[in-house]
Amino acid sequence: MAGLTNHSMIKTARDAKVLARLGQSHAITTETKTLKAKMMLLGLFAAGILFAAMQLQAAENWYEKSYKPQNSSDLKSMQANPDTKMYVSNHKEDDDISMLESGYDMIGSSGFTAGDVPAEQALEYAKKIKADTVLVYSKYGSAKTAISKMQMIKEAAKVGKELSEKDLQDEPTNYKYYASYWAKLPAPLLGVHVIKLAKKESQDAEKATEFEGLKVIAVIKDSPAAKAGLLRGDTLLKLAGNKLNKPEELSAVVRQHQGKEVELEFERNGEKSIANAQINARK
Repeated sequence: MAGLTNHSMIKTARDAKVLARLGQSHAITTETKTLKAKMMLLGLFAAGILFAAMQLQAAENWYEKSYKPQNSSDLKSMQANPDTKMYVSNHKEDDDISMLESGYDMIGSSGFTAGDVPAEQALEYAKKIKADTVLVYSKYGSAKTAISKMQMIKEAAKVGKELSEKDLQDEPTNYKYYASYWAKLPAPLLGVHVIKLAKKESQDAEKATEFEGLKVIAVIKDSPAAKAGLLRGDTLLKLAGNKLNKPEELSAVVRQHQGKEVELEFERNGEKSIANAQINARK
């Protein structure tokens, strides 16, 4: 130290400061690189979780998850590998009647509320249960739109209610989904779908009053019933002289008279009529 001049000492001090700054800069650079590496790893990890969640959601079939069987006899297509058709519609009641009249019966149905769900999921499940046809329906469910939020603000202002940030948050749009699965039936013996109608005379009545006969809700095209002139809305009263009070009674009488011509008694618009039907025979 004694041999150093003031100039040398100043220079040495400056060098020391420079080195110290360089050391700090190197430490900061190293720390920054480490932080960036950690952030990249966290980003990749988060992306992996998101991808896994998307894969899991894609793997979940909403139509399969919410499926309920309609038919207890394990109904399915008569074809080993049916060419399943899918139709998207918005006239469910009319479609049900049309399918019955075309010789189909419902296997089951799916119904749920969710966000965007592709209709292809319904077709995928329809193929799995060997349906010939699947009908898919969807309609707007609910969402907090700009208009609905403005209405909510106006209503709150009227009554002096305070709204929270959560009240004004956007919500995803939900839709109500429904699908029905159908199988083509063999040629029918008679070709009608019927129900038993009953009504209560008053709210206090303990038992409903049953109507006479069976109400025809669908007549299968080109069936013996159609050829005999039966129409949807008719009331089937008798078959081969047998009174009909339950759907199972109709099925029993039809089976007993396979391949035979029988007399049908029915009522239409309050008037009774008689027709003959040639019942098919099951091979």
